[in-house]
Amino acid sequence: MKKITLTLAGSLIALSASVTASYADKLTFYCSAQEEWCQLMARGFEDATGIDVNMTRKSSGETFAQIRAEAVNPKGDVWWGGTGDPHLQAAEEGLTEEYLSPMRDQLHDWAIRQAESAGNKTIGIYSGALGYGYNTDLLAANNLPEPACWKDLLKPEYKQHVQMANPNSSGTAYTTLASIIQIFGEDEGFEFMKGLHANINQYTKSGSAPIKAAGRGESTIGIVFMHDAVAQAVAGFPIKVVAPCEGTGYEIGSMSIVKGARNMDEAKQFYDWALSVDAQNLALQVNAFQVPSNKGAKTSDKAPDMASIKLIDYDFVKYGSSDERKRLLQKWDEDVSVLPQ
Repeated sequence: MKKITLTLAGSLIALSASVTASYADKLTFYCSAQEEWCQLMARGFEDATGIDVNMTRKSSGETFAQIRAEAVNPKGDVWWGGTGDPHLQAAEEGLTEEYLSPMRDQLHDWAIRQAESAGNKTIGIYSGALGYGYNTDLLAANNLPEPACWKDLLKPEYKQHVQMANPNSSGTAYTTLASIIQIFGEDEGFEFMKGLHANINQYTKSGSAPIKAAGRGESTIGIVFMHDAVAQAVAGFPIKVVAPCEGTGYEIGSMSIVKGARNMDEAKQFYDWALSVDAQNLALQVNAFQVPSNKGAKTSDKAPDMASIKLIDYDFVKYGSSDERKRLLQKWDEDVSVLPQ
């Protein structure tokens, strides 16, 4: 009898611990930045709050598709990082939650404008200019000229030497498509994309993958955000970073709370924390060279100087809209991706 009583008591203790664990504070965190940064943000928030974080890293296009697919039964709580266009589209489609953080007065104006354009269903967390990088060793070995402009990438000698992501899965690549259209006009812009397609050796899923391939010597040129190219150069790879001569687009990396999040209080805690100086300074630990949205956060001296880059007046509202994004992606699928290479 005594043994049975002890066993029963042990079972009750175990059950109590299980119930307590099931009600512990937790957060499901969708991240669209680089893997190391995502991990650091997850662990940093756990350390700061004691809230358990379940992190999933996917590109911004993939994450947007997942949030849309889960809309009837949301599984994620907060989406951090990745280009702003899919965040704006998610807001337009009612997939994300309006939230006014008490941290807003610490942010740059461009971060607030991003929020206001989405009815405060997203907010800017960093900014970075689009461009490309090339492997100087491979360029020399193949006796290729140094590219300096977007149109240089159309030269026939670069055939099979250029890599970019697929705009259906990558926010970086969609920003490239939208930027080219804004720089050259839609008709000429799509002719540019067709000419570029002839030189592409691979369309990757992730936006940063092309410059990582260039760093490893697997491709010569990678079209990416310039800060990703800088990261490869800082890591010791023979990468030269290019701000295209015609001008270029840029991103406002964004953050959104998922509509109907199961852990809404924890999502808002993460949102506020992620806008703080301490959280944004974590970027320096993983060589993330974007410009942070908190005015008090530090920007690396190796980060691209946004003031010296010829930036276009990127229309975030238009190219972040659901209809425009769908239209451009469909046109790219039908007019560009099907062409022979």
